[in-house]
Amino acid sequence: MQRKSVQIGSRGVGAGESCFVIAEAGINHNGSLETAKKLIDASVEAGADCVKFQKRTVDVVYTQEELSRPRQSPFGETNGDLKRGLEFGVDEYREIDWYCREKKILWTASCWDEGSVEFIDSFNPPFFKIASASLTDDNLLRHHRVTNRPIVLSTGMSTLQQIRHAVDVLGGTKDLILLHCTSTYPSSPEELNLRVIESLKEEFDCPIGYSGHEVGLQTTLAAVALGSCVIERHITLDRAMWGSDQSASVEPQGFTRLVRDIRVVEAAFGDGIKKVYDSELPIIAKLRRVGA
Repeated sequence: MQRKSVQIGSRGVGAGESCFVIAEAGINHNGSLETAKKLIDASVEAGADCVKFQKRTVDVVYTQEELSRPRQSPFGETNGDLKRGLEFGVDEYREIDWYCREKKILWTASCWDEGSVEFIDSFNPPFFKIASASLTDDNLLRHHRVTNRPIVLSTGMSTLQQIRHAVDVLGGTKDLILLHCTSTYPSSPEELNLRVIESLKEEFDCPIGYSGHEVGLQTTLAAVALGSCVIERHITLDRAMWGSDQSASVEPQGFTRLVRDIRVVEAAFGDGIKKVYDSELPIIAKLRRVGA
């Protein structure tokens, strides 16, 4: 199916368009604005189209019981210390917004609650990303739609029935992009099930992409070959850094290779019309002995 295209910034995203690459900085900044800027720099240098962060209102997303649970981290001894330590506020996001404009790269965020949607919306993002964990949160889905911005929705941890329901709650596939995803960090190749990309293309009249959490780049390139219009991978400065998402992330050099190889694969697709290239004519003259 996959007939619709979605406009993100100055880019069309959909079949026949160049693959839109999202560098998921997420919480890999570990609460440091300096590290966040380095992740933005790495995303720009790699050739990504967009860098993405995550935004939560901690006391809304988590219960007090969850926040008080013991958990050692660089920020303290409780889960609440960790969650609050990883959150950026308005000053940090103003700086991120300014820095991304200076570096000429788009940015957005996954918002985990309605207040965070309103917060990020104030920065005029080109689209919203909805995480797999929020796919079943009907109220949050509806709140995203009120912004009238394009939505990229990951589908990890979800059945096809749940995805259909989420699309219905969102009011259909207008300005919607779905990402196939397996929400294990990192994911094993045996559980990536990349053929679901083809299944989603048959089921939904919108662009389909891929959000990967695997180690390595090969399977992400396979997702491009299967027709993914959007690719999202986590980016990190160093996979050995402290943090829950670092091991499922791609370091700057690897992200550069990934974007380069995506563009090579795209160039190799061609137009599907069988032809004889001018570069083949001397080979014909040299090797063919029979026939025209």
